[in-house]
Amino acid sequence: MKKTIFIVGGSSGIGQELVSILKKDCNIIMASRNPESSTEGGVTSFTLDVTGDEWDLSALPETLDGFVYCPGSINLKPFRMLNPETFEKDLEINFLGLVRILKEIMPRFNPGASLVFFSTVAVGSGMPFHTSVAAAKGAIEGFARALAAEYAPQLRVNVIAPSLVDTPLAKRLLNNEKKQEKMAERHPMNRVGTPGDIARMAAFLLKEDSSWMTGQVLGVDGGISTLNIG
Repeated sequence: MKKTIFIVGGSSGIGQELVSILKKDCNIIMASRNPESSTEGGVTSFTLDVTGDEWDLSALPETLDGFVYCPGSINLKPFRMLNPETFEKDLEINFLGLVRILKEIMPRFNPGASLVFFSTVAVGSGMPFHTSVAAAKGAIEGFARALAAEYAPQLRVNVIAPSLVDTPLAKRLLNNEKKQEKMAERHPMNRVGTPGDIARMAAFLLKEDSSWMTGQVLGVDGGISTLNIG
């Protein structure tokens, strides 16, 4: 029987790639701010703004086998240029939206369901100009570990912590050849990540192949968090 996976933020970047990987073997329910409500090619999609006040989750089935939360932000500025509202906004889209959705859907998870969230390499490795996003993503890591402990063995909860990935969210950081080369050189693997690099790890965490993994924060980052080859 096909698993049913709910993906929030599946219309672009990593989420879109993950939908493409999973849709042959899973029933996918995908929500984001962009798509119109539809059912096509094994993927049911509907509009959802995680920062909004009113949600319609009627498209969700009664039971779920997996959940992935993709929404995020990249506000890379010196701390002196960030106001408290920026921190609140980053926390809202990265973490509080996740919490509110989970409060709604927790009763739907089948035993053995897998939950996958996203952090950033900047939580474990201090990086200049990352104070706001690192704070918001750090909340996800602490939350995920506590949630994994609370719901084991019924549910699995894991986090992927990427470095820079070539997605629409990161286009400002990769919008010319010089920037692309500079960012690639920072990584021991001499390139930035692709959506597929991260989506394939998420797909693995949703499958039975990873059934003995929970409470983990996995660095998929071209080696930048652990290797110093400069």
